[in-house]
Amino acid sequence: MLQPWPEFNPERLDEAAEQDIEWVKAFMLGIRQIRGEMNISMAKRIDVVLGNASETDRRRLADNEPLLKKLAKLESVRILGAGEDAPLSATALVGDMQVLVPMAGLIDKDAELARLDKEIARLDGEVKRVGGKLGNAGFVDKAPAEVIEKERAKLAEAEQAKARLVEQRERIAGL
Repeated sequence: MLQPWPEFNPERLDEAAEQDIEWVKAFMLGIRQIRGEMNISMAKRIDVVLGNASETDRRRLADNEPLLKKLAKLESVRILGAGEDAPLSATALVGDMQVLVPMAGLIDKDAELARLDKEIARLDGEVKRVGGKLGNAGFVDKAPAEVIEKERAKLAEAEQAKARLVEQRERIAGL
């Protein structure tokens, strides 16, 4: 009780560990959103397929696979091979990586199309909002260069995510 309050030591800050935990949190959020939107019981073990996984994603998966399997109730996790087509799946994005929950026996096609439409509409709104900011001469003239670059990166990321989801929606609609 009489000891001084602990002080922050910047030497002990581990950026890589923080980024890894953020990745795990985003992965879990994606799985939970798919389960919630598709009415898949949290008690049911599911298979997950990862698409477009980078080397960093592969390392993070290997480091955290037991934790992810336990917390997300995963039966198995596998990474799509080069040139391998993804099964018909519900999709969540973790950065550039796609987290796919195969629909076989789990998911209603109409519900997945509605979910993708909702996510595409959200991303479309984000693209319009950020594009409007960057199209505003007053904002571009007054904002610092790093803020403008951050907004441009946000815009590019939202456009890429939207394109991937539109492609996924077209594949599901074609069934």
